[in-house]
Amino acid sequence: APSNSPENAFKLPDGTVAHTCLGPTMDQQLVRELFTNTIRAASVLGVDPQLQTELTSARDRLAPHQIGPDGRLQEWLKPYEEPEPTHRHVSHLYGLFPGDQISLDKTPELAAAARKSLERRGDRSTGWSMAWKACFWARLGDGDRAERLLQEALRPVADEGFNYSSGGGSYPNLFGAHPPFQIDGNFGSAAAIAEMLLQSSLDSDAIRLRVLPALPKAWPKGSIKGLRARGGLEVSMTWEHAVLTSLEISQLPLATSNAPAKIRLLMPRDSGERDLEITPGKVLKVPVS
Repeated sequence: APSNSPENAFKLPDGTVAHTCLGPTMDQQLVRELFTNTIRAASVLGVDPQLQTELTSARDRLAPHQIGPDGRLQEWLKPYEEPEPTHRHVSHLYGLFPGDQISLDKTPELAAAARKSLERRGDRSTGWSMAWKACFWARLGDGDRAERLLQEALRPVADEGFNYSSGGGSYPNLFGAHPPFQIDGNFGSAAAIAEMLLQSSLDSDAIRLRVLPALPKAWPKGSIKGLRARGGLEVSMTWEHAVLTSLEISQLPLATSNAPAKIRLLMPRDSGERDLEITPGKVLKVPVS
């Protein structure tokens, strides 16, 4: 404190519009992620036990995610009214993407609240914002909504006369329109495509892989090679008629220790999870039928 939720404003009960606040949701998510990653790294390395204890205690005192009276994930500590409900920044969903504090399988109530926040924000915005929203929808398993946002991100716009009210898109050279230009619109769209095809996170005892988690109807057939996942994994796959037809997973030899790694695999249309083991430097061909 003091802090803000980047570029967005809120309205106080007396009608005053303000930006500065205590502990916005994004700050709590960023600090929680930093503490969690540091604790995990220290634990893996077997160092700094006192720091681990201090960070664990501090993390427990952070403000939790809160769901507002209208069912949306709160952006601030209190459910303030927003002067601009369709603001391009959706900072309080950092915990959904690129973070992993909000997910369909581990925190379904928070995922539902994040979905309501996205619905309220709307789709069309500046280029980078639509790319980020495509990543959000991919994490929520809605491939068709993510693909629609990618189409919006590619919508042609001309340099002359372009303004925020007309929304983002792409210039004739395919640079993401903001204006004038922000590369995160391009990088974010590529990230969204990857998230639609593969998502990974770390459980306490395994690397969690979700394959084709948000495949849109517009991509019934395809293949991808060399997608990276957490734990130093590399994934290649093919699919036809929206059905997975091949899946190969390998682990880069220097990515982790030389010990075999445990993978918790979530396949499309599967009702459960599969626990697999992979050895660094080896290719694991997973049966898909």
